[in-house]
Amino acid sequence: MYSSDNGRMLVFSGRANTPLAEEIVKYLGIPLGKTVIRDFSDQEIYVRIEENVRGRDVFVVQPTCFPGNTNIMELLIMIDALRRASAKRITAVIPYYGYARQDRKCEPRVPITSKLVADLLETAGTERVLTVDLHAGQIQGFFNIPVDHLFAMNVLVDYIRNQNLSNMIVISPDAGGVERARAYAKRLDSSLAIIDKRRDAPNEAKAMNIIGDVKGKVAFIVDDMIDTAGTLMEATEALLGAGAKEVHACCSHPVLSGPAAERISASAIKSVVTTNTIPLSEGLSQNPKVKVLSVAPLLGEAILRIHEETSVSSLFDSTRE
Repeated sequence: MYSSDNGRMLVFSGRANTPLAEEIVKYLGIPLGKTVIRDFSDQEIYVRIEENVRGRDVFVVQPTCFPGNTNIMELLIMIDALRRASAKRITAVIPYYGYARQDRKCEPRVPITSKLVADLLETAGTERVLTVDLHAGQIQGFFNIPVDHLFAMNVLVDYIRNQNLSNMIVISPDAGGVERARAYAKRLDSSLAIIDKRRDAPNEAKAMNIIGDVKGKVAFIVDDMIDTAGTLMEATEALLGAGAKEVHACCSHPVLSGPAAERISASAIKSVVTTNTIPLSEGLSQNPKVKVLSVAPLLGEAILRIHEETSVSSLFDSTRE
């Protein structure tokens, strides 16, 4: 699709999700940029760019997933190396933007860490950010550089629609996800229900009440990420207890930390559909309940349009209403 005679673009990858980066460059029809990345014995990160990047339009693919602090630092070091090597423009392609849940002061004397990460990226030399499904859309405003915010919704909706699930109802796992769930319900031409939950502590939640009729229906929970899967398990139990025929779930980012794998395997949930913004552990990737869809074509097309200075807006799902 992409001709090397058509411009001077290079795509590099950190170590966080090299398979996704390889899919992206395959879509673009170019090789992945050559780098050497390794750790010193004290865990300091060493980076050397093994391509001539002077005057080139450069993209660095690196989600800031687990181990988040290491992957953020690796991204910053790569960007600094590219800036000092005279790259024309550096775009950070961050399929999963870590620390996004720390986007406001919800109690006294706490940081706004997603803003801090934005400042670090800019200071390192990032001139543009390309990301997928930010936990909070307003994080775009934390940057003083352009941010292209893509949505994995269309990828997920196409898959769900092709499953031909009859009598389906879309479920928001909490009040904060209602906008997202409404958008899914609209595209899937289905009804909507909401789970009212209360969070007692970080990574702990208890489903309290279901707003909507789920009896006899196939419930599909939609969220931007699944972390420890505690909320998901509580939601599944609540929906089945309210008479749902079966429960499925989908999310953009499979954080799936801690006991998530065991919880999903042991639960009554039928399937969990996600994307490859974050690489799955071997155990999860082989779990028959987990289905992974690729966002490489979405990111690849966005990269191509950014490089060619053409419109990216048609890739945005701007009708989330």
